[in-house]
Amino acid sequence: MESWFSRGLQKWYEKHRRDLPWRQETDPYKIWLSEIILQQTQVAQGLSYYLRFTQNYPQVQNLAEATEDQVLKDWQGLGYYSRARNLHETAKQIVNEQQGVFPGDYKSLKELKGVGDYTAAAIASFAYNQPHAVVDGNVYRLLSRLFGIETAIDSSEGKKEFFKLAEELLDCKNPARHNQAIMEFGSQWCKPIHPKCPDCIFKEKCFAFNNEIVDKLPVKAKKTKVRKRYFTYVVAVDKKKNVIINKRAANDIWKGLYEFPLIESEKEIKEKDLFKHPSFKNVAGNHFSLLHQSKSYKHVLSHQHLHAKFYVIFTKNIFKAPVQTSALNSLKNLAFPRLIEKFLNDCQLDEISYF
Repeated sequence: MESWFSRGLQKWYEKHRRDLPWRQETDPYKIWLSEIILQQTQVAQGLSYYLRFTQNYPQVQNLAEATEDQVLKDWQGLGYYSRARNLHETAKQIVNEQQGVFPGDYKSLKELKGVGDYTAAAIASFAYNQPHAVVDGNVYRLLSRLFGIETAIDSSEGKKEFFKLAEELLDCKNPARHNQAIMEFGSQWCKPIHPKCPDCIFKEKCFAFNNEIVDKLPVKAKKTKVRKRYFTYVVAVDKKKNVIINKRAANDIWKGLYEFPLIESEKEIKEKDLFKHPSFKNVAGNHFSLLHQSKSYKHVLSHQHLHAKFYVIFTKNIFKAPVQTSALNSLKNLAFPRLIEKFLNDCQLDEISYF
């Protein structure tokens, strides 16, 4: 179907494609790494992480042998940390159950943790040149505008419709090149905002352009509800310059990452109320000094807006087990959420005078 589409795409791709390190790869491990890293991430941000992971873990065996803390530290700042945990678990699965050999077909790839329809299609086509169409946000946007599809992309009906169309448009003789081209075109030309319609190779055939509804497509049925959360962190330092840390274990954001003792509330806690709070007293004890109160930090996640403040205190307590601690000068070795990393960069805890 519509051979003009794939021919035009691939011709455009030859001229306009970006030179990216995974573009010439046929190693399924490195293609898998790039695809997981680029989920929910722009290429400009993800590139340095891809280079870091391929350097630190050149083979899937290296990734499987790493600790979760090491993997999360290398992932720090990229967000959506479940991707990193799934990446690590899948590496161990491939080494332990498949002798370190990546699955060689779409169906088997989908059985890997964290690998869905899109990622399986990408690996199958890029590594093995198998005819499976990729359908990501760029593809949804391009196809909905070009063919005037108003079915919501986040509905089951819409997903089936777009997948069927993408499969019909696929160049089965050159699926890898076709898939690279369609994603690149959607990313670089048919952009969400300010698409390059006047110079588009498809403008004469594009339903949205010719009907002046480019900004109306694609359609989403569901609106994202944003949840506000207020975090107050108590950065407690003792006489030995140790600081209390916790590792987030709940099924919540940042699972597996470190943080300082946290008091979460429905609104910002004022200083006078904080010092009376049972959770604060539990950390600070009866004798403490407030050394630093941070500015308010706002951290935006896809479905949440976090508002955070940090209180650095010196306590005469000497921290003992079962409290988990870290030396101040070792904090840089731990994987923290980007929010806390920003605070640490601003505050420079090891330069504060505690005595």
